[in-house]
Amino acid sequence: MTEQLLTTPLHALHLEASAKMVPFAGYDMPVQYKLGVKKEHLHCRAQAGLFDVSHMGQLRLIGENASAFMETLVPVDIIDLPAGKQRYAFFTNEQGGISDDLMVTNFGDHLFVVVNAACKTQDIKHIQATLPSDVQLEIIEDRALLALQGPQAATVLSKLNPAANDMVFMDALKLDLAGVECYVSRSGYTGEDGYEISVPAAQADTLARQLLSDDAVEWIGLGARDSLRLECGLCLYGHDLDPTTTPVEASLLWGISKNRRSDGERAGGFPGSDLILDQIKTKNVTRKRIGLIGQSKAPVREGTKLFDADDNEIGIVTSGTYGPSIKKPVAMGFVTLAFTAIDTEVFAEVRGKKLAMTVSKMPFVAQSYFRG
Repeated sequence: MTEQLLTTPLHALHLEASAKMVPFAGYDMPVQYKLGVKKEHLHCRAQAGLFDVSHMGQLRLIGENASAFMETLVPVDIIDLPAGKQRYAFFTNEQGGISDDLMVTNFGDHLFVVVNAACKTQDIKHIQATLPSDVQLEIIEDRALLALQGPQAATVLSKLNPAANDMVFMDALKLDLAGVECYVSRSGYTGEDGYEISVPAAQADTLARQLLSDDAVEWIGLGARDSLRLECGLCLYGHDLDPTTTPVEASLLWGISKNRRSDGERAGGFPGSDLILDQIKTKNVTRKRIGLIGQSKAPVREGTKLFDADDNEIGIVTSGTYGPSIKKPVAMGFVTLAFTAIDTEVFAEVRGKKLAMTVSKMPFVAQSYFRG
């Protein structure tokens, strides 16, 4: 018996646009449209792409102590997060692993939290397990989520509300768009400038059509979303991050706020903090996440084993594809510490052949976030 797939409020619009639909995190989602993955990718880099990310979980935490409570779950400064600002965070477990990554926004009267689709059920249980009586969790089920990404995104969105143009990276506002109040952040998952827009489900179709009516905007599916984020060195939960991988191993030290580290004023206090803070102090890890660029044309996929020149297994690829912007195969993965230096040559085993790859700095394509 096949599982009944969930649909987003924009499902009919995807079918109207002749999208190729695939199961993803329990949803029937568009993997590509008529343009195809490569052209969608390049269009987003050159103009503006519209993504339906309504499968993600949207939550509210309400109460004076919501920020303090959130700090018991993540190694991030939430208490001092200003109103109208967003921050990247991740839930950690008692073993120091990452159980999901997420975005947290302070809207003044509540925290707005966006979690990954495949993890939202477990994340809600995780939050509820220690939720204090003076903090309320609301699961938002009546809103869609759109991402408008690319160098023309600000121009397009500013036609609907000029205030969008004044926002900088990680700003968040409640904005009227096409006559409806939306939660808008200047952020995204492509490395490009752009916005994520939470819109009431009943108005999602109207807003999407209005954005698509602009000549600069094309629908972008999951296929190009993956190649765009990978070129910009952004992790995908369940692939590059998982419950057995610590933030230190994942090269996400920048995601651990200074005031939550050992010498900070609110040090520790999150699951696995003793282990994670010890790893930061001692650098005692055996593997690290690195970027790889292929020396041949063949893409190297997730799960591919990595070897040194003497045929010793040294790691594994966790994400890999062909990078349309740089016209080379790109990947990220984990290798033992001896092979993490930039320009180190390693070998990926693809169908019995060893393909040379070079350890490379990430992002592979420069991020274009608008910082004002």
